[in-house]
Amino acid sequence: MERDTREASDFGRDLARDLGDEPPGGLRDSAPDILGQIDASAPVSGHVPAPERTASSAAESPEHDWAAASAIIFPLLRPPGAQGLIVAEIDAAALAADAARGHSQPLVDEGPSGLAVVYALHAGGFDVIVNGDHLLSWGVTPEKIQEAAMQNLASWSTGAAWTDEVSGERRLISSDTGDGWDAARILLPEVVDKLAAELGSTGRVLVGLPERHLLVAGALRPDDEEFAALFAEFVVESSGGADEPVDRRVFELVDGRLVEARGLATPA
Repeated sequence: MERDTREASDFGRDLARDLGDEPPGGLRDSAPDILGQIDASAPVSGHVPAPERTASSAAESPEHDWAAASAIIFPLLRPPGAQGLIVAEIDAAALAADAARGHSQPLVDEGPSGLAVVYALHAGGFDVIVNGDHLLSWGVTPEKIQEAAMQNLASWSTGAAWTDEVSGERRLISSDTGDGWDAARILLPEVVDKLAAELGSTGRVLVGLPERHLLVAGALRPDDEEFAALFAEFVVESSGGADEPVDRRVFELVDGRLVEARGLATPA
């Protein structure tokens, strides 16, 4: 290192800069008392206090506790032919008698127009599909599960947004919140009534349920057959690119019921 003969100091060395912001050092004038009482308030290098833990047990988790599960259970639509324990055929006594064997098949309920309904515990970033073991662990009837799931769906749907799109005389109403329960909204009578009231005055009410995260409905006027073809193509494309597809058919609302649309060709 070159020396500056005028100042007689080393380049790169600056005690004022290196130490000027540091607190003055403390010099010990006696040996530490290793047998003395430890000061509970003294800082410990690198120590981070552990978070407070609340008392809980596995028995209080939603998988085992119905009180916890009933607040986070929702219905989900599945394609026709979904396999599992058919809710309408469950014999509670027979299931309990066979409790030693695992019952991991999901509970499957009958939905509208041949669709299947399963039930899921919403656990933040993922869902747990309800199965026979849950039913045994909770000690409730399938009717209790159905009731709680529909109540939770209705409460969520009350505050969930709808998207309303108008292009000339064409109108679409859709639900794509991303919360995961959009397609299942069609199970709610109040949603069926809303779609029928807002779209039914100009013609048939077409409904698409291509995937879990999308419900779409449109008004089909008698003189606009092109719209029917465009609607059907959209449903098929959305279902084909979905992670959790539901159905590629086009449905319609007739007398408050969801039925397969009549006289519409579904794209290949």
